Amino acid sequence: MNNTSIGSLIKAELERQERSVVWLARHLCCDRTNIYRIFAKESIDTELLMRISVVLNHNFFKDISSAIDEQLLQK
Repeated sequence: MNNTSIGSLIKAELERQERSVVWLARHLCCDRTNIYRIFAKESIDTELLMRISVVLNHNFFKDISSAIDEQLLQK
């Protein structure tokens, strides 16, 4: 995750699952334009990230934690 934004990670996971932006928007009860905004974000509110994690059944917090561990090991 070193130089990868959270929005990119979410987009990649959505694509990996072969789900559409419309599908994610419907499950998050928002407009699809909001999903495209999320894809462009480098950071995200933890509550929203938790909701996205549950909807996509993927723990993005674990991804972030692993990236932090890697950075700490490099010090």
